Amino acid sequence: MVFSCARILALLAVPLMTVACIGAEIDEESEELVGEDQSAITSENGNLPNALAPNALAPNALAPNALAPNALAPNALAPNALTALKNPGASGAQSREFMRYLVSCALRPDQTFSFSWTDSTGVVRPEVYRGELGMAHWWATGGIVNDTYVQRQITSCIAARTNWYGTHVMISLRNAESSMSSSPAERATYTVREGAFWGNLFASTPYVRACYSPSGVARARQLQRDCAAGHLSVDPATGVTTVQQCGPMTIVGSCDTVCNRVDTVAGFYAGCLENPATSPWIRTDVVVTSFLTP
Repeated sequence: MVFSCARILALLAVPLMTVACIGAEIDEESEELVGEDQSAITSENGNLPNALAPNALAPNALAPNALAPNALAPNALAPNALTALKNPGASGAQSREFMRYLVSCALRPDQTFSFSWTDSTGVVRPEVYRGELGMAHWWATGGIVNDTYVQRQITSCIAARTNWYGTHVMISLRNAESSMSSSPAERATYTVREGAFWGNLFASTPYVRACYSPSGVARARQLQRDCAAGHLSVDPATGVTTVQQCGPMTIVGSCDTVCNRVDTVAGFYAGCLENPATSPWIRTDVVVTSFLTP
């Protein structure tokens, strides 16, 4: 299957490889080969730091914990959530961007989330978001309020695809789930382990955490992927460089310190400390590890 980066949510299959396509319009006609491995199917990553924080979007934007009890379908959304998606302003654009990622992680390729909104000039804009990984395909008809494992998987999926700059970066995402397995060709191409991501955006107190792989920091920053290593900011007055978090994502340090085992075949972190700030023992295995090209 061949897909174009111009498609907002192209289909994903094994192996999972993603690419940033921020600002791209849906283009069903334009399709191009990505590399030579036709089993690699592309999707977008994006500039989502603010969208990860429900409070940054409230009251007019989409909050993940407001979606959990309901079906992931327009006619099942709470009125305020649907209003957020149809908002023609900047907050509406952010809500729609977040929903695209949510749908892509949760639903299958044969499932879509469709609605329309009217822009400030009165033009009706149709939106069709297609599923990719199928992590919670049943969410199309029922809620996931009691399924914290799925909530964490979807959160990790979204977090790993977040990009401070919204630049075009091909990445490989891996964990123990079959939807994120990797082929030998993919592992040979994406050899730089960037970091790991975990959390739960659907919790009563949403959180997202990340760690960086020390050997991948330089390459990540070179490619403008700062959400694991931290965003470098230079004070124009003093020239002092500081490291900032990626929006509300908490960077907890080196993965070599906070994560336990690396998978011997695919190279992903099998588990990391849930919250190193509060416990050196409690771990989570719902973690997504990202890889870059050298």
